[in-house]
Amino acid sequence: MSWFKRQENKIESAGEKTVRTEGLWIKCECCEQVIFKADLEANSWVCPKCGNHFRIGARTRIEMLLEPGYEIVDTELKSTDPLNFSDLKSYKSRLKKAQKDTGLNDAIVNALGQLGPHSVVLSVMEYAFIGGSMGAVVGETIARAVDRAYDMRRPLIIVAASGGARMMEGIVSLMQLAKISAALARLDKAKIPYISVLTDPTTGGVTASFAMLGDLNVAEPGALIGFAGPRVIEQTIRQKLPEGFQRSEFLLEHGFLDAVVNRKEMKAYLIRALDFMKQ
Repeated sequence: MSWFKRQENKIESAGEKTVRTEGLWIKCECCEQVIFKADLEANSWVCPKCGNHFRIGARTRIEMLLEPGYEIVDTELKSTDPLNFSDLKSYKSRLKKAQKDTGLNDAIVNALGQLGPHSVVLSVMEYAFIGGSMGAVVGETIARAVDRAYDMRRPLIIVAASGGARMMEGIVSLMQLAKISAALARLDKAKIPYISVLTDPTTGGVTASFAMLGDLNVAEPGALIGFAGPRVIEQTIRQKLPEGFQRSEFLLEHGFLDAVVNRKEMKAYLIRALDFMKQ
């Protein structure tokens, strides 16, 4: 009975085999559990077995935090190539590929919307865009988010996910550290709340500037947070680093963070924090 024969879940075309289920299952890099993608998405991209927090995009993050009807703003800025930089590839080609792959102009998305009952300004970094690196456009976009929060008297939330300053823009990228920090000082004087949410990874110049300047600094579990990487530090000091070094829990224990919050609880936590901060 040919109808009873088990069908192979494959299509053969031009000598190639394509598995129809490709992309439907994802393997957790921590516990090696194979997870159905739909189940992982329903669980906020957190492994149901070990609690590993998968990296997620800026748009997904915004949808998780803000109520429907939010507005994306400051989308017109695009990076240039001020140094005509080239290593293995030209900076221009890297920008074009990142823009094509992510659908974004750069590694940041600003949004205005409601976080529960609170009207907020939300700025979220996109790690998939050249490692979430901070160049002139990222710095200017975040500065605009700070200015909007100041002008509208709304709380500011920045979600960091970055490898640090963008080396292809040299000193221009380093200037963004001071630029954003100065804008945040203005926000602080006006007593407008700023919450920094650090995700995996948050490193380099981003950690050295706005990511650690929040009135409240919170992080997701297991996030890598630091300036230089663990390997660089070990090579420099020639000592073995303690277990869990530069992870969220280690930083919380040593006073660098105010809280470590599970992604599924983050929205409720931020709402409650703003309830207190806006009193």
